[in-house]
Amino acid sequence: MTASDRATRLVRLAAEAAGDKLADEILAYDVSDQLVITDAFVLCSAANDRQVRAIVDEIEKRLREEADAKPVRREGEREGRWILLDYVDVIVHVQHEEERAFYALERLWKDCPVIALPESVNAHNSGGPRLGSPRG
Repeated sequence: MTASDRATRLVRLAAEAAGDKLADEILAYDVSDQLVITDAFVLCSAANDRQVRAIVDEIEKRLREEADAKPVRREGEREGRWILLDYVDVIVHVQHEEERAFYALERLWKDCPVIALPESVNAHNSGGPRLGSPRG
């Protein structure tokens, strides 16, 4: 089983929105073979709480406008260090860089296929993704 076409589209839109707000190390995994609750995860990080919120706001706006998608659940907003957006087909994790390094979700999902993203989403990162490398 692989991620649905809808999930793949939402992943791409979320990654592009995060990239537009200069999110760091944007990465997506197809977790459809491992989980029944979702098809894909999008992971990205930011240097501060304000940027985490700006990335989340842009992702929500883009998915609402371009895919008529609204999250069924949004967690972590009060602290602003790790916000989770649940779109059923896709779960987006926007983390402060310290939380991303500490929790290292990439290690948990390293055996899942990486979903290819447009190079432009990580173009502002020097050398592309580091934390998000499949070898984690």
